Amino acid sequence: MWKRLAVIVVVAASSSWTLAAQDARTVISAVSMAMGVDTLKTLEFTATGLDFAVGQNANPGVAWPKFIDKSYTRQIDFEKGASRVERIRVQGERPQRGGAQPVVGEQTQVQTVIIDANTPWVQQLEIWMTPHGFLRAAKTNNATLAQQTINGKPYRVLTFIGQNKAKVNGYINSDQLVERVETWIDNPVLGDMIFEANYINYKDFGGVKFPMKMVIKQGPYPILDLNTIAVKPNAAVSIQAAAAAPAQANANTPGAPSQKLADGVFLLLGGYASVAVDFKDYIVIIEGPQSEARATAIINEAKKLIPNKPIKYVVNTHAHYDHAGGLRTFVAEGATIITHEMNKPFYEKMMTLPHTLSPDRLSTSKAKPSFETMTEKKVLTDGNHVIELHHDLDNQHNDAIVFAWLPKEKIVVVADTWSAPQQPDAPTPAYINEFFIQFAANLDRLKIDPETLVGIHYPNDGRRSGKAELLKSLGKVASGAN
Repeated sequence: MWKRLAVIVVVAASSSWTLAAQDARTVISAVSMAMGVDTLKTLEFTATGLDFAVGQNANPGVAWPKFIDKSYTRQIDFEKGASRVERIRVQGERPQRGGAQPVVGEQTQVQTVIIDANTPWVQQLEIWMTPHGFLRAAKTNNATLAQQTINGKPYRVLTFIGQNKAKVNGYINSDQLVERVETWIDNPVLGDMIFEANYINYKDFGGVKFPMKMVIKQGPYPILDLNTIAVKPNAAVSIQAAAAAPAQANANTPGAPSQKLADGVFLLLGGYASVAVDFKDYIVIIEGPQSEARATAIINEAKKLIPNKPIKYVVNTHAHYDHAGGLRTFVAEGATIITHEMNKPFYEKMMTLPHTLSPDRLSTSKAKPSFETMTEKKVLTDGNHVIELHHDLDNQHNDAIVFAWLPKEKIVVVADTWSAPQQPDAPTPAYINEFFIQFAANLDRLKIDPETLVGIHYPNDGRRSGKAELLKSLGKVASGAN
């Protein structure tokens, strides 16, 4: 009897799964017909609106900095799996606040995705997160169906599993329209970061329904907010792969991983620059940027240059994601994070966020984070080396950004608020970056007169930057400057 009952249960479960799959296919078919997906091979739409730079906010409690998209044109070839965006953007905030700035005049950006076997899933989502792309992907990936009520509003939810093993959910409203698509992607800072697209106020364009308003979010804030102007279903599109960027044989390659700046002070290259300082009983790293891979390379190189000592401290210049992306790796290594006190609550939360899509060292080590904070100044010394950390006061790039000053060696280590031009002998730019002016004012305020400036965004040719380049970037010249 028990065997017979087990067979009945298995058959019932199998029938239920088949019914759910059939229901999902029925919903996909009905919504595709309502939205005009079945006859839609290509699409072109134009819009205006805003875009935002992820992780570049002026402090962890405010939205990503915004830019105005004067024009935004996107072409999609659903059958070939290709997308091309061309937009003209201008500065969105005055005074400028946050990273990825300034935009001087009008800036044209072109982004192309052509899906092949090697295209990362996060790039493919540029197509599959669109309403019509989602329905195609849901059909191809055997989506399942569920019912959900949100704020009193019923939805049918289609779900499939993306290539990164995260769910992709599409919310279908009672008008047979895709109202929201959500999934999760890996981010070095936020871990399993939500990626969400909201589609509002659909209109009919020759049998194809398309939203007149789109708000796309990554993490807690929008990255794109568009108002549709025109839609061309089945437009003639020809999306070609973008030309590959020329290879750079320079300091930002594994062939030149480190340079000695002074006794016990080493510049670590191969990506965003870091500086390792040999203290009596331990190592201090200035900046743990980008990602776990970059942080691991920095750790390994520092230990090779300064053997048999632990990394006790990692100095974090500011909370922009490209400069904080390696901090979890340093925590797993046992290092204490030194940062401005404004950043501590955000970093405490960051250390607890799940990283299930791409588990990192901290996920497995379960190490507990340790912090030392500062406000305007903090000094590290072992009686030989001295590192002064100073708040880059009133710099609009980031409210809590700090730079390092090694007075004995006359070296400044600075992230973003000043960078040497990538090419030597570059002329003074027509537009003087406000962040550079503010940084220079802080040097004057603190009576710091450096001979060497190490920008975290280091010059491609690996050259040493000095005071002369700083002054030139400000439109100034000083006789006898380095």
